Amino acid sequence: MSKPLFTDQELKKIEEAVAAAEKKTSGEIVPYFVESSDGYPDAFWKFCGILMVVCNLITALIMEYSGWFFPFGIFETLMAVSGTVLILSLIAIRIPAVLRFAAGKATMNDRVTARAAEAFVSEEVFATRSRTGILIFISNLEHRVLVIGDAGINRKVKPETWNEVAALVVSGIRTGKAADGIISAIAKCGDILESAGVAIQNDDTNEIGNELRIGN
Repeated sequence: MSKPLFTDQELKKIEEAVAAAEKKTSGEIVPYFVESSDGYPDAFWKFCGILMVVCNLITALIMEYSGWFFPFGIFETLMAVSGTVLILSLIAIRIPAVLRFAAGKATMNDRVTARAAEAFVSEEVFATRSRTGILIFISNLEHRVLVIGDAGINRKVKPETWNEVAALVVSGIRTGKAADGIISAIAKCGDILESAGVAIQNDDTNEIGNELRIGN
């Protein structure tokens, strides 16, 4: 049985952090976590293809110019090298750092942005009375965090203001303390909303649940 992404205690603390932050603002904070925003099958073939070309080229040069004895012909040898590279690539691509390298920053940014937009819609972050929903989207594999506010928040908070919120989550992920990073980010998000004048209303209600969403 695989280890759960978050313990029950961590999930409870995250939910409490959202509740505490929302006591200071009419903003509805929605934390959303995915292990990755895409499977990146294209990254595997890119990584495998480049490695195969490099290894086969080196092998061919060695066979041609080294004078070493090879028991098989060049075709058989290169086929064996290709098969070995394929197997090693299947193993290596499971290492997160290798997959991130193979996928590339631009591709990861595109996939995370698309997945965050899906989460914004599926969780109906746009459906609050004053359009003050805000999504904290966390994609673990890519070490990417997007903070997306609805219209009522975007009128008062500049997009770059959320960089510090995102940095807190990323720092937590990189140090193996994702829950702590999320909790700190939620608290910071509440402070920013309060300072920006997204004030809590007398008749304010909790329009969106406080729990951490964990997507597929």
